[in-house]
Amino acid sequence: MICVRASSAGSIAVDGVEVTALGETELARFRRRTLGFVFQSYHLIPTLTAAENVAVPLELAGTPEALARARDRLAEVGLAGRAEHYPAQLSGGEQQRVAIARAVALAPSLLLADEPTGNLDSATGAQIVDLLLALNRDRRSTLLLVTHDASLAARAGRAVALRDGRVVNGPAVG
Repeated sequence: MICVRASSAGSIAVDGVEVTALGETELARFRRRTLGFVFQSYHLIPTLTAAENVAVPLELAGTPEALARARDRLAEVGLAGRAEHYPAQLSGGEQQRVAIARAVALAPSLLLADEPTGNLDSATGAQIVDLLLALNRDRRSTLLLVTHDASLAARAGRAVALRDGRVVNGPAVG
């Protein structure tokens, strides 16, 4: 279980680890072990295939057979047949699914998604949200999703609205 506590003094604890107290090496190790990131603009490496993009964190972590495992992650997000394609050869939704496969490649306990549907049409965005929620449920991880989309926020088990950096509503939705 991931517990996140942030204080107004600027400290952040995740699952009992005071993140703001970690040095650079410890922080990198913590991120690799605990966090997955999904960005609005995908952040794929254009000179690498989809499989190679997903393999990057696996290789950095020293995972054996990183490329084969990357292909498995791509199959999980419905892109087994697109593993050898470069980002420019993929649609926006496909690029976001590659980014999601990369984010979950090391099975993080906390997945951070920053406006993951922001660059997508509504139908593709809905598919991406369905995928994120399914991965969240199946992997029993925590999904922290940032969105301006009220209908997307309504699908969350818990939502917190912020305005000018301050909480403006209660923690529960629905």
